[in-house]
Amino acid sequence: MKHFLAIADLSTAEFNSILATAKKLKAEWRKRGNKPILKNKTLGMVFQKPSLRTRVSFDMAMLQLGGQALYLSPNEIGLGQRESIADVSRVLSRYVDGIMARVFAHAHVTELAKYSSVPVINGLSDHEHPCQAMADVLTIVEHAGKLKGKRIVFLGDGNNVARSLMYACMLGGGQFVCSSPKGYTIDDESVAQAQKLAGKSGGTVELIEDPQAAAKDADVLYTDVWASMGQESEAAERAKIFPPYQINSALVACAKEDCIVLHCLPAHRGGEITDDVMDGPHSVVFDQAENRMHAQKAIVALLMAGKRSKK
Repeated sequence: MKHFLAIADLSTAEFNSILATAKKLKAEWRKRGNKPILKNKTLGMVFQKPSLRTRVSFDMAMLQLGGQALYLSPNEIGLGQRESIADVSRVLSRYVDGIMARVFAHAHVTELAKYSSVPVINGLSDHEHPCQAMADVLTIVEHAGKLKGKRIVFLGDGNNVARSLMYACMLGGGQFVCSSPKGYTIDDESVAQAQKLAGKSGGTVELIEDPQAAAKDADVLYTDVWASMGQESEAAERAKIFPPYQINSALVACAKEDCIVLHCLPAHRGGEITDDVMDGPHSVVFDQAENRMHAQKAIVALLMAGKRSKK
């Protein structure tokens, strides 16, 4: 694994390796702290979008593994504006041991990887959120026992989070369901790619418009904001369309009694999820948020702990 750009790029072995490493490093961290396997290593973090979880979780992941993270704001980089993405990538590669980029266009992170001599990690793009998906799977395995055979229901916009979760379910044998209003579900091309990824895992994909029908017998209910960053102009219109897809107590009652509720955060309480569910017994949202750090710790460890590549 040279880079970590998309769940869809992973083999089953790579996917399982990240998950196993995350479990191991989390257990090690809780018991006695992590070994400094990234001592003298630096992760350059390129941000086009602001973030709480992405920045702090990567920062702490590097720190706990003995390395350090360098935050680079949008004003300092200006990908493709002040200078070409290729040149930014070439320059950063000479300074740091890995690059994490949180961008708008997925093409920006793939171009960074194309010209980089060090590993590049997709911290979020408009097409995929692979770091989030690995944290999601880690959380599901911890609380539901396994991913294989579990009914994972995503309610709301078929966005980058939903797409990465779908791919992860295919690699791990999950039964993925996306429930969205017409015009907002995951695109056909991505669904077809997911079905190819499933291979022998037994993973399946369903698109069900009716949220109650989708939630029936669910092991996991998952939601995200109805209008993501960069979609502010659509927020008012989406607020009229998406209320039936809110995760509330009535929808939770459709799922299994021991179902868990996930949200990648930040949450608009009273919008896509109600307070009583977010703070209720089914919610593992804050365990999920913590697991961003542990999943990303596994990613940087697998990519950066070896010898640094050079041009």
